[in-house]
Amino acid sequence: MLQAVTSGQGATETHLGPSDVELRKVFKVYNGETAVRGVDLDVRRGEFFSILGPSGCGKTTTLRLVAGFEVPTGGEVLIRGKSMNQVPAHRRPVNTVFQSYALFNHLDVWDNIAFGLKIKRQGKAEIEQSVREVLQLTKLEAFAHKFPTQMSGGQQQRVALARALVNRPAVLLLDEPLGALDLKLRKQMQLELTNLHRNLGLTFIMVTHDQEEAMSISDRIAVMNEGRIEQIGTPSEIYEHPQTPFIADFIGDTNFFRGKVEQWDPVSQLIVTDTGLKIESSSPGNSNSNSKKTPVEIGQGSRVVVSIRPEKISLSPHPFEEGINCFKGKLISTMYLGTHIQCMVQLDSGEQVTVNQAQGLENWATPHGPIYIGWKLRESVVLSE
Repeated sequence: MLQAVTSGQGATETHLGPSDVELRKVFKVYNGETAVRGVDLDVRRGEFFSILGPSGCGKTTTLRLVAGFEVPTGGEVLIRGKSMNQVPAHRRPVNTVFQSYALFNHLDVWDNIAFGLKIKRQGKAEIEQSVREVLQLTKLEAFAHKFPTQMSGGQQQRVALARALVNRPAVLLLDEPLGALDLKLRKQMQLELTNLHRNLGLTFIMVTHDQEEAMSISDRIAVMNEGRIEQIGTPSEIYEHPQTPFIADFIGDTNFFRGKVEQWDPVSQLIVTDTGLKIESSSPGNSNSNSKKTPVEIGQGSRVVVSIRPEKISLSPHPFEEGINCFKGKLISTMYLGTHIQCMVQLDSGEQVTVNQAQGLENWATPHGPIYIGWKLRESVVLSE
């Protein structure tokens, strides 16, 4: 019987249990090409964990290694403390939901869900009870005798989820599960996935290239790039404290300034960009700093990239009183996006900077008119180049 948690809360740092899935220095090589390069992962029981990255970064291969569809070239895959390297896919305590749904069009919803149980030769009464429970859980009772071709994409995705859940897996694997849906339906299914995870308390591991999707429904995220994991953390950690320029650029929008650390002390540091801008930031290790590199990694003379999120930048027709990180430019263009106005500012030094401004800009800003941008020290995220 599928057990649901009664606390009404999702997985949090304090409620997560022991490891459900571990990858230890896992490699996967195809015809001399390395797709996964020494990946280490520790996914805890009850967690909604996402593997995020661009196409071709190795995220789907990593999921297939957990599922058993691929065998690691090196390293070890463990599920609940037991090595799975020699365990075939059908004997692993996991089930996978694919982007393509992989439903049987000649079977109705009931028989699609019951298919795996019949293969396991479960009794008729047990199958009926299990299917009824999962139909209720996924709100598919009214569709039990419809065929997949008679259903919408979102309904078919729920059938695919039900078919995976009815087997009572320890871990549910989701391979781009919402990629085939339109934007509005994808948002709806994100909420349904979150509720399903909260109610069941199972471990979910999802692969996606959609940053917003991963940020909105995950407890933690592993960001992959070129077969390696560049950072693992909560959505806020990944967004607010990226550890590499790739992550700062891939997760959300940002502005980059490249330069060299000219001065450093325990409180602040001064970066002079390649175009001569003088940018100040809180020093790494300072409680007000958004940069998590230590002074040993980024110190005086280091080549760095400074990342500034568009929403962290303020605009003004006059210089800011503080005078720190305040630069003059001209407003090139604006784009109304409903929740905010996206502004493009060209600085006198030549850089073009994106700024997300709240409503009210039209009261004083004029196209190609002079304008000042500014941000606080703690908003300067300094990263190794």
